Amino acid sequence: MSTTVVPALRRLIHEVGPVDHIGIEERVAKYTTRSIKKNAKKFALRLAVTMVDLTTLEGKDTPGKVASLCQKALHPCDEAQAPSTAAICVYPAMVRHAHRILQGSSLKIASVATAFPSGQAPLKTRLAEVRSAVADGADEIDMVINRGAFLCGELDLVQDEISAVIEACGDATLKVIFETSELETYDNIRAASFLAMRVLRPGDFIKTSTGKTSANATLGNNQVMLEAIRDHFLATGVEIAMKPAGGIRTAKQAIQFLIAVKETIGDAWLNNARYRFGASALLNDLVRQLAKEATGHYQAPYHFSEASGSY
Repeated sequence: MSTTVVPALRRLIHEVGPVDHIGIEERVAKYTTRSIKKNAKKFALRLAVTMVDLTTLEGKDTPGKVASLCQKALHPCDEAQAPSTAAICVYPAMVRHAHRILQGSSLKIASVATAFPSGQAPLKTRLAEVRSAVADGADEIDMVINRGAFLCGELDLVQDEISAVIEACGDATLKVIFETSELETYDNIRAASFLAMRVLRPGDFIKTSTGKTSANATLGNNQVMLEAIRDHFLATGVEIAMKPAGGIRTAKQAIQFLIAVKETIGDAWLNNARYRFGASALLNDLVRQLAKEATGHYQAPYHFSEASGSY
C-alpha cells in the first residue's frame, strides 16, 4: 500500500480536514454493540429492504435473469409482507429489458456506467455509455472515478469528469463510486468525498465500492463518508446521499449501518432517497428475518430465492 501523498492531494486533505483514524474505528465499534429488538427491529428490517439496490452485474446476465430480478425487487417476500426494494442495478445493455418490465412502477432502474468497474476508457466512450443507458430508461447512473488520476493529484481532471457525467445524465440521479479500497486511506476517502460533493446536485450520491475488489463497504469507510456528507451539508445546505456497496450480506450488518446513519447525520437520511445499500445477497437475509418476525420461526435460507449478483 502506497503511503506517498502528492502535493495537490495533501492540500485538499488539509483543506477539508484529516480523519482521526483511531476515533473512527472506536466509534464504529460501538455501533456493533447496539441492541435493536421487537418493533424497532421490524421497522429497521423493512426500512433496509426499501433501501436495497438489488444488483446483478455478471457477464452471463440475460434478459430472463433481469426479469426475475425485477420481480424479486417488486415482491421480495409476500409471506413476510416485505416492501419493494429501491431499485435494481444492471449493466447498460440490460436497462431496456428492465425498463420494459418496470415502466409504470415506483422501482428505479440504476445502471453502472463509465467503463465500470475500472473507469479506464476514454471519456468520450464513458459519456456515450451514460447517454445510452439513460436513453434506454435508466433513472440512476452509478459511475466510477478515475482512481489513478485522483491518487496522482489530478484533482481538476477527476472533478471535471464528474461534471461531464452529470451533464450526460440529464435528469437521472448520479452515484459516484470511489472504490474506497483503492483510495487506501481515510484521509483520501474524505478528500474524494468533498471533491465529488462540490459538483454534485442535491440528491446525488457518493458510493463506497464497485463490489469487484476484495475489500468493499465497511462501517469505517461508511462513517468517514457520512461525516463528510454531514459537514458538507452544514456548510452548504446541499443534501448529498450515500450508498455503501459490497460485502453487506446480513440483516445484522445492515442494521449497524442504519445505526451509523441515525447517530451521525440523523433521521432525515433514513430513507431511500438519501441512503441505499448496493447488494444482492442482503435482501434474502432481510426477508428471512422479517418472515421470522411474522411467524416466530426461521425458514431455511434456501426457502428464499437467490438473487444472483456481483455484490
